[in-house]
Amino acid sequence: MECIKLSRLLTAFASVPDPRRPQGRRYPLAAILTLAVAAMLANHGSVLAMAEWGADQSTDLLARLGFPNGTTPHQSTLQRLFRRLDPHRLSAALSQALTGDVAIDPPARGHEGIALDGKAHRGRLAFQSDAHACVHALSAVCHTHGIVLAQLPITSTAEKAEAELTVAPALIAQLAWPGRVLTGDALYCQRDLCTQILTAGGDYLFLVKANQPDLLEDVRLLFDPPHVTLPLRDRREARTVDQGHGRYDDTRHLVTSTDLTDYLDWPGLAQVFRLEHSWWEKDGAHRTIRYGITSLPPEVASADQLLVLRRGHWTIENQVHYVKDVSLGEDRCPVHLDAGPMILAILRDTVISLLHAAGIHTIAAQLRTISRHPDTLLPLLGLAVRQNA
Repeated sequence: MECIKLSRLLTAFASVPDPRRPQGRRYPLAAILTLAVAAMLANHGSVLAMAEWGADQSTDLLARLGFPNGTTPHQSTLQRLFRRLDPHRLSAALSQALTGDVAIDPPARGHEGIALDGKAHRGRLAFQSDAHACVHALSAVCHTHGIVLAQLPITSTAEKAEAELTVAPALIAQLAWPGRVLTGDALYCQRDLCTQILTAGGDYLFLVKANQPDLLEDVRLLFDPPHVTLPLRDRREARTVDQGHGRYDDTRHLVTSTDLTDYLDWPGLAQVFRLEHSWWEKDGAHRTIRYGITSLPPEVASADQLLVLRRGHWTIENQVHYVKDVSLGEDRCPVHLDAGPMILAILRDTVISLLHAAGIHTIAAQLRTISRHPDTLLPLLGLAVRQNA
Protein backbone atom coordinates (compact mmCIF):
# COMPACT_ATOMS: atom_id res chain seq x y z
CA MET A 1 0.00 0.00 0.00
CA GLU A 2 1.26 3.50 -0.84
CA CYS A 3 1.91 6.25 1.68
CA ILE A 4 -0.95 8.56 2.57
CA LYS A 5 0.18 11.87 1.13
CA LEU A 6 0.37 15.04 3.17
CA SER A 7 -1.95 16.79 0.73
CA ARG A 8 -4.73 14.37 1.71
CA LEU A 9 -4.17 15.04 5.39
CA LEU A 10 -4.05 18.80 4.88
CA THR A 11 -7.32 18.67 2.92
CA ALA A 12 -8.93 16.64 5.70
CA PHE A 13 -7.62 18.92 8.46
CA ALA A 14 -8.68 22.04 6.56
CA SER A 15 -12.27 20.74 6.30
CA VAL A 16 -12.64 20.63 10.10
CA PRO A 17 -14.40 23.72 11.52
CA ASP A 18 -11.94 26.01 13.28
CA PRO A 19 -13.35 26.96 16.71
CA ARG A 20 -11.05 29.98 17.09
CA ARG A 21 -12.09 33.55 16.36
CA PRO A 22 -10.82 34.84 13.01
CA GLN A 23 -9.09 37.74 14.75
CA GLY A 24 -5.66 36.79 15.95
CA ARG A 25 -5.36 33.40 14.27
CA ARG A 26 -1.62 33.14 13.90
CA TYR A 27 -1.36 29.56 12.67
CA PRO A 28 -3.60 27.66 10.22
CA LEU A 29 -5.59 24.84 11.77
CA ALA A 30 -4.32 22.32 9.19
CA ALA A 31 -0.72 23.21 9.99
CA ILE A 32 -1.24 22.80 13.75
CA LEU A 33 -2.82 19.37 13.35
CA THR A 34 -0.08 18.32 10.92
CA LEU A 35 2.55 19.45 13.43
CA ALA A 36 0.86 17.34 16.13
CA VAL A 37 0.91 14.25 13.90
CA ALA A 38 4.55 14.86 12.92
CA ALA A 39 5.55 15.28 16.56
CA MET A 40 3.81 12.03 17.50
CA LEU A 41 5.64 10.30 14.65
CA ALA A 42 8.84 11.61 16.22
CA ASN A 43 7.91 9.99 19.55
CA HIS A 44 6.75 13.22 21.22
CA GLY A 45 3.23 12.40 22.35
CA SER A 46 2.27 14.90 25.04
CA VAL A 47 1.03 18.38 24.22
CA LEU A 48 4.11 19.93 25.85
CA ALA A 49 6.41 17.61 23.91
CA MET A 50 4.67 18.50 20.63
CA ALA A 51 5.26 22.21 21.24
CA GLU A 52 8.89 21.67 22.20
CA TRP A 53 9.54 19.42 19.22
CA GLY A 54 8.05 21.96 16.81
CA ALA A 55 10.19 24.78 18.24
CA ASP A 56 13.35 22.71 17.67
CA GLN A 57 12.80 21.90 13.99
CA SER A 58 14.47 23.51 10.99
CA THR A 59 12.72 26.29 9.11
CA ASP A 60 12.70 24.13 5.98
CA LEU A 61 10.88 21.28 7.69
CA LEU A 62 8.43 23.66 9.38
CA ALA A 63 7.69 25.37 6.08
CA ARG A 64 6.78 22.03 4.54
CA LEU A 65 4.48 21.31 7.45
CA GLY A 66 2.67 24.63 6.98
CA PHE A 67 4.67 27.16 9.05
CA PRO A 68 6.44 29.40 6.49
CA ASN A 69 7.66 31.86 9.13
CA GLY A 70 9.51 29.17 11.07
CA THR A 71 7.53 29.76 14.27
CA THR A 72 5.21 27.21 15.87
CA PRO A 73 2.41 27.38 18.47
CA HIS A 74 3.02 27.26 22.21
CA GLN A 75 1.75 24.43 24.41
CA SER A 76 -1.14 26.56 25.69
CA THR A 77 -2.30 27.25 22.13
CA LEU A 78 -2.35 23.53 21.33
CA GLN A 79 -4.15 22.69 24.54
CA ARG A 80 -6.88 25.30 24.07
CA LEU A 81 -7.42 24.30 20.45
CA PHE A 82 -7.65 20.55 21.13
CA ARG A 83 -10.21 21.14 23.87
CA ARG A 84 -12.50 23.04 21.50
CA LEU A 85 -12.21 21.00 18.27
CA ASP A 86 -15.09 18.79 17.15
CA PRO A 87 -13.87 15.15 17.34
CA HIS A 88 -16.79 13.90 15.24
CA ARG A 89 -15.91 16.24 12.36
CA LEU A 90 -12.19 15.44 12.64
CA SER A 91 -12.86 11.69 12.64
CA ALA A 92 -15.19 11.95 9.65
CA ALA A 93 -12.70 14.08 7.69
CA LEU A 94 -9.82 11.67 8.35
CA SER A 95 -12.04 8.71 7.53
CA GLN A 96 -12.68 10.20 4.10
CA ALA A 97 -8.97 10.85 3.57
CA LEU A 98 -7.88 7.38 4.65
CA THR A 99 -10.55 5.29 2.96
CA GLY A 100 -9.68 6.80 -0.39
CA ASP A 101 -6.46 4.80 -0.32
CA VAL A 102 -7.98 1.43 0.51
CA ALA A 103 -11.08 1.53 -1.68
CA ILE A 104 -11.40 -0.91 -4.58
CA ASP A 105 -13.60 -0.06 -7.55
CA PRO A 106 -15.68 -2.07 -8.16
CA PRO A 107 -15.33 -3.87 -4.81
CA ALA A 108 -15.63 -7.65 -4.68
CA ARG A 109 -18.05 -8.85 -2.03
CA GLY A 110 -16.28 -9.80 1.18
CA HIS A 111 -12.84 -8.68 0.03
CA GLU A 112 -12.00 -6.66 3.16
CA GLY A 113 -12.68 -7.05 6.86
CA ILE A 114 -13.41 -4.09 9.15
CA ALA A 115 -13.00 -4.73 12.89
CA LEU A 116 -15.19 -2.88 15.37
CA ASP A 117 -14.21 -2.64 19.03
CA GLY A 118 -14.31 -0.29 21.99
CA LYS A 119 -11.36 0.79 24.13
CA ALA A 120 -11.02 2.37 27.55
CA HIS A 121 -8.45 5.11 28.12
CA ARG A 122 -7.08 4.17 31.52
CA GLY A 123 -5.37 7.50 32.08
CA ARG A 124 -8.82 9.09 32.31
CA LEU A 125 -10.46 6.56 34.60
CA ALA A 126 -9.63 8.73 37.61
CA PHE A 127 -11.83 11.43 36.05
CA GLN A 128 -14.69 9.11 35.10
CA SER A 129 -17.09 10.87 37.48
CA ASP A 130 -16.49 14.13 35.60
CA ALA A 131 -19.34 14.59 33.15
CA HIS A 132 -16.94 16.17 30.64
CA ALA A 133 -14.39 13.33 30.74
CA CYS A 134 -14.75 10.87 27.84
CA VAL A 135 -13.23 7.57 29.01
CA HIS A 136 -14.18 5.18 26.20
CA ALA A 137 -14.06 5.28 22.40
CA LEU A 138 -15.23 3.03 19.56
CA SER A 139 -12.97 2.38 16.56
CA ALA A 140 -13.21 0.74 13.13
CA VAL A 141 -9.98 -0.74 11.73
CA CYS A 142 -9.17 -2.30 8.36
CA HIS A 143 -7.92 -5.90 8.81
CA THR A 144 -5.58 -5.87 5.83
CA HIS A 145 -3.78 -2.57 6.34
CA GLY A 146 -4.25 -1.89 10.05
CA ILE A 147 -5.60 1.58 9.23
CA VAL A 148 -8.02 3.23 11.65
CA LEU A 149 -10.91 4.28 9.43
CA ALA A 150 -13.05 5.97 12.06
CA GLN A 151 -13.25 6.60 15.80
CA LEU A 152 -16.02 8.12 17.90
CA PRO A 153 -16.15 8.98 21.61
CA ILE A 154 -18.57 7.11 23.83
CA THR A 155 -20.24 9.79 25.90
CA SER A 156 -23.21 7.77 27.19
CA THR A 157 -23.39 7.21 30.94
CA ALA A 158 -24.82 3.71 30.45
CA GLU A 159 -22.81 0.56 31.09
CA LYS A 160 -19.81 0.25 28.77
CA ALA A 161 -21.35 -2.48 26.59
CA GLU A 162 -24.66 -0.67 26.17
CA ALA A 163 -22.84 2.61 25.57
CA GLU A 164 -20.83 1.10 22.70
CA LEU A 165 -24.07 0.03 21.03
CA THR A 166 -25.38 3.61 21.17
CA VAL A 167 -22.36 4.83 19.18
CA ALA A 168 -21.94 1.92 16.74
CA PRO A 169 -24.69 2.98 14.27
CA ALA A 170 -23.16 6.45 13.84
CA LEU A 171 -19.67 5.03 13.31
CA ILE A 172 -20.94 2.46 10.80
CA ALA A 173 -22.72 5.24 8.92
CA GLN A 174 -19.40 7.06 8.38
CA LEU A 175 -17.95 4.28 6.22
CA ALA A 176 -18.59 2.92 2.75
CA TRP A 177 -19.56 -0.76 3.06
CA PRO A 178 -19.76 -2.35 -0.42
CA GLY A 179 -17.23 -5.18 -0.48
CA ARG A 180 -16.55 -4.95 3.26
CA VAL A 181 -17.32 -7.28 6.16
CA LEU A 182 -17.91 -5.98 9.67
CA THR A 183 -16.36 -8.25 12.30
CA GLY A 184 -16.94 -7.94 16.00
CA ASP A 185 -17.47 -9.71 19.28
CA ALA A 186 -20.87 -11.02 20.36
CA LEU A 187 -21.82 -7.59 21.71
CA TYR A 188 -22.43 -6.36 18.14
CA CYS A 189 -24.53 -9.36 17.15
CA GLN A 190 -27.70 -7.25 17.02
CA ARG A 191 -30.52 -7.33 14.49
CA ASP A 192 -30.46 -3.57 13.93
CA LEU A 193 -26.70 -3.46 13.29
CA CYS A 194 -26.85 -6.42 10.91
CA THR A 195 -29.68 -4.77 9.00
CA GLN A 196 -27.78 -1.48 8.82
CA ILE A 197 -24.70 -3.20 7.38
CA LEU A 198 -26.71 -5.13 4.80
CA THR A 199 -28.63 -2.01 3.76
CA ALA A 200 -25.32 -0.19 3.25
CA GLY A 201 -24.10 -2.95 0.91
CA GLY A 202 -21.79 -4.76 3.31
CA ASP A 203 -21.72 -8.04 5.22
CA TYR A 204 -21.13 -9.13 8.81
CA LEU A 205 -19.37 -11.87 10.75
CA PHE A 206 -20.10 -12.02 14.49
CA LEU A 207 -19.67 -14.41 17.38
CA VAL A 208 -22.85 -15.43 19.17
CA LYS A 209 -23.00 -15.55 22.97
CA ALA A 210 -25.49 -15.33 25.80
CA ASN A 211 -26.74 -11.85 24.81
CA GLN A 212 -28.64 -13.68 22.02
CA PRO A 213 -29.69 -16.81 23.95
CA ASP A 214 -32.13 -18.28 21.41
CA LEU A 215 -29.75 -17.78 18.50
CA LEU A 216 -26.87 -19.26 20.50
CA GLU A 217 -28.88 -22.32 21.48
CA ASP A 218 -29.98 -22.99 17.89
CA VAL A 219 -26.43 -22.80 16.54
CA ARG A 220 -24.99 -24.81 19.44
CA LEU A 221 -27.55 -27.60 19.02
CA LEU A 222 -26.73 -27.87 15.32
CA PHE A 223 -23.04 -28.53 15.93
CA ASP A 224 -23.07 -30.02 19.45
CA PRO A 225 -26.40 -31.74 20.18
CA PRO A 226 -26.65 -33.20 23.70
CA HIS A 227 -27.36 -36.79 22.66
CA VAL A 228 -27.22 -38.21 19.13
CA THR A 229 -25.01 -36.35 16.70
CA LEU A 230 -26.63 -36.16 13.28
CA PRO A 231 -24.54 -35.53 10.16
CA LEU A 232 -24.83 -32.03 8.71
CA ARG A 233 -26.40 -31.81 5.28
CA ASP A 234 -23.90 -29.05 4.45
CA ARG A 235 -20.52 -29.18 6.16
CA ARG A 236 -17.30 -27.39 5.25
CA GLU A 237 -14.27 -26.93 7.47
CA ALA A 238 -10.87 -25.27 7.77
CA ARG A 239 -7.98 -25.77 10.16
CA THR A 240 -4.78 -23.90 11.04
CA VAL A 241 -1.93 -24.95 13.34
CA ASP A 242 0.55 -22.41 14.71
CA GLN A 243 3.46 -22.28 17.15
CA GLY A 244 4.90 -19.42 19.17
CA HIS A 245 4.15 -16.92 21.93
CA GLY A 246 4.60 -19.71 24.50
CA ARG A 247 1.94 -21.89 22.86
CA TYR A 248 2.29 -25.28 21.21
CA ASP A 249 -0.02 -26.96 18.72
CA ASP A 250 -2.11 -23.80 18.61
CA THR A 251 -4.99 -25.16 16.54
CA ARG A 252 -8.10 -23.46 15.21
CA HIS A 253 -10.77 -25.64 13.64
CA LEU A 254 -13.74 -23.95 12.00
CA VAL A 255 -16.80 -25.86 10.78
CA THR A 256 -19.44 -23.96 8.83
CA SER A 257 -22.87 -24.91 7.52
CA THR A 258 -25.94 -23.51 5.77
CA ASP A 259 -28.33 -25.95 7.48
CA LEU A 260 -29.96 -23.22 9.59
CA THR A 261 -30.28 -20.59 6.86
CA ASP A 262 -33.96 -21.24 6.20
CA TYR A 263 -34.77 -21.97 9.84
CA LEU A 264 -33.36 -18.95 11.64
CA ASP A 265 -35.16 -15.61 11.39
CA TRP A 266 -32.08 -13.38 11.36
CA PRO A 267 -31.35 -10.53 8.88
CA GLY A 268 -29.29 -11.77 5.94
CA LEU A 269 -28.04 -14.93 7.64
CA ALA A 270 -26.18 -17.14 5.14
CA GLN A 271 -23.95 -19.41 7.27
CA VAL A 272 -23.40 -20.43 10.88
CA PHE A 273 -20.10 -21.72 12.22
CA ARG A 274 -18.38 -23.42 15.14
CA LEU A 275 -14.82 -22.37 16.01
CA GLU A 276 -12.77 -24.63 18.28
CA HIS A 277 -9.46 -23.26 19.55
CA SER A 278 -7.08 -25.60 21.38
CA TRP A 279 -3.48 -25.15 22.48
CA TRP A 280 -0.79 -26.24 24.96
CA GLU A 281 1.04 -24.00 27.38
CA LYS A 282 3.31 -24.64 30.36
CA ASP A 283 0.29 -25.04 32.63
CA GLY A 284 -1.31 -27.67 30.37
CA ALA A 285 -3.95 -27.96 27.66
CA HIS A 286 -6.57 -25.32 26.89
CA ARG A 287 -9.70 -25.42 24.74
CA THR A 288 -12.45 -22.98 23.84
CA ILE A 289 -15.48 -23.32 21.59
CA ARG A 290 -17.24 -20.34 20.02
CA TYR A 291 -20.21 -20.10 17.70
CA GLY A 292 -20.95 -17.45 15.10
CA ILE A 293 -23.00 -16.24 12.16
CA THR A 294 -22.26 -14.46 8.90
CA SER A 295 -24.15 -13.01 5.96
CA LEU A 296 -21.48 -14.23 3.53
CA PRO A 297 -22.77 -17.20 1.48
CA PRO A 298 -20.49 -20.22 0.76
CA GLU A 299 -19.89 -19.21 -2.84
CA VAL A 300 -18.46 -15.91 -1.61
CA ALA A 301 -16.63 -17.03 1.55
CA SER A 302 -15.29 -20.55 2.08
CA ALA A 303 -14.53 -21.99 5.50
CA ASP A 304 -10.90 -20.93 5.06
CA GLN A 305 -11.94 -17.36 4.30
CA LEU A 306 -14.25 -17.21 7.31
CA LEU A 307 -11.38 -18.36 9.53
CA VAL A 308 -9.13 -15.67 8.05
CA LEU A 309 -11.78 -13.01 8.71
CA ARG A 310 -12.31 -14.16 12.28
CA ARG A 311 -8.57 -14.17 13.02
CA GLY A 312 -8.17 -10.85 11.23
CA HIS A 313 -10.51 -9.23 13.73
CA TRP A 314 -7.66 -9.24 16.27
CA THR A 315 -5.84 -6.65 14.15
CA ILE A 316 -7.66 -4.00 16.15
CA GLU A 317 -6.21 -5.32 19.42
CA ASN A 318 -2.71 -6.29 18.32
CA GLN A 319 -1.87 -3.57 15.81
CA VAL A 320 -3.90 -0.63 17.12
CA HIS A 321 -5.00 -0.76 20.76
CA TYR A 322 -1.75 -2.34 21.98
CA VAL A 323 0.36 0.12 19.97
CA LYS A 324 -1.60 3.11 21.27
CA ASP A 325 -1.11 2.00 24.87
CA VAL A 326 2.48 0.77 24.78
CA SER A 327 4.24 2.73 22.01
CA LEU A 328 2.17 5.94 21.97
CA GLY A 329 1.44 6.13 25.69
CA GLU A 330 -2.31 6.60 25.51
CA ASP A 331 -3.00 4.97 28.87
CA ARG A 332 -0.47 7.29 30.53
CA CYS A 333 -2.00 10.45 29.08
CA PRO A 334 -3.83 12.43 31.81
CA VAL A 335 -5.57 14.87 29.42
CA HIS A 336 -9.27 14.66 30.21
CA LEU A 337 -11.01 17.99 29.67
CA ASP A 338 -13.57 18.63 26.93
CA ALA A 339 -12.60 17.27 23.49
CA GLY A 340 -8.85 17.15 24.24
CA PRO A 341 -8.63 13.41 24.97
CA MET A 342 -10.53 12.38 21.84
CA ILE A 343 -8.58 14.72 19.57
CA LEU A 344 -5.31 13.23 20.82
CA ALA A 345 -6.71 9.71 20.41
CA ILE A 346 -7.74 10.44 16.81
CA LEU A 347 -4.30 11.88 16.06
CA ARG A 348 -2.68 8.72 17.49
CA ASP A 349 -4.88 6.69 15.17
CA THR A 350 -3.66 8.82 12.29
CA VAL A 351 -0.03 8.13 13.23
CA ILE A 352 -0.68 4.38 13.27
CA SER A 353 -2.49 4.58 9.93
CA LEU A 354 0.39 6.48 8.32
CA LEU A 355 2.93 3.91 9.52
CA HIS A 356 0.84 0.92 8.52
CA ALA A 357 0.08 2.45 5.12
CA ALA A 358 3.84 2.69 4.56
CA GLY A 359 4.24 -0.98 5.43
CA ILE A 360 5.87 -0.29 8.82
CA HIS A 361 4.83 -2.54 11.72
CA THR A 362 7.81 -2.15 14.06
CA ILE A 363 6.19 0.99 15.41
CA ALA A 364 8.33 1.68 18.49
CA ALA A 365 11.58 1.33 16.53
CA GLN A 366 10.34 3.63 13.77
CA LEU A 367 9.27 6.30 16.28
CA ARG A 368 12.76 6.25 17.81
CA THR A 369 14.33 6.54 14.36
CA ILE A 370 12.22 9.57 13.43
CA SER A 371 12.99 11.14 16.80
CA ARG A 372 16.72 11.00 16.00
CA HIS A 373 16.34 11.86 12.30
CA PRO A 374 13.30 14.14 11.74
CA ASP A 375 13.74 14.16 7.96
CA THR A 376 12.81 10.48 7.85
CA LEU A 377 9.20 11.40 8.53
CA LEU A 378 8.91 13.17 5.17
CA PRO A 379 8.52 9.96 3.10
CA LEU A 380 5.77 8.83 5.49
CA LEU A 381 3.86 11.98 4.51
CA GLY A 382 4.52 11.44 0.82
CA LEU A 383 7.07 14.30 0.68
CA ALA A 384 10.33 14.06 -1.19
CA VAL A 385 13.58 14.42 0.76
CA ARG A 386 15.52 17.35 -0.68
CA GLN A 387 19.06 16.56 -1.71
CA ASN A 388 21.97 18.91 -1.06
CA ALA A 389 23.17 20.70 -4.16
